[in-house]
Amino acid sequence: MMPAPSGGAGGKMRALCRLADLPDGAARGFGPPEGGFTGLFAVRRGDAVAVYVNSCPHIGVPLDWAPDRFLTADGARIICATHGAEFEIGTGLCVRGPCIGERLEAVMIQIKDGLILVPEEAGL
Repeated sequence: MMPAPSGGAGGKMRALCRLADLPDGAARGFGPPEGGFTGLFAVRRGDAVAVYVNSCPHIGVPLDWAPDRFLTADGARIICATHGAEFEIGTGLCVRGPCIGERLEAVMIQIKDGLILVPEEAGL
């Protein structure tokens, strides 16, 4: 199950990366768009790709402690480097830590011509 995304349907889209540049089982971070403050990150599991705003719902800090380090050691969940909260990859639901029951902010995506596209305003 993929997350219920935010983002404007029918608005302008921007390329996040090529699908081929996000290996199966991997996560990758992306800086904010020009004028933005919060980056995004993508996680791929087979043909499914989830994109989230890189901000923990607990205190708003970025989740990664080093570039592209968004997953637990076994790769089963997304983890917040600040306090260890763990989130389901497919839903963004926090299942462990201080924000249990809260969710990461999902971003609507389209995959077109081998590109992962997100709304132009995602991360602003």
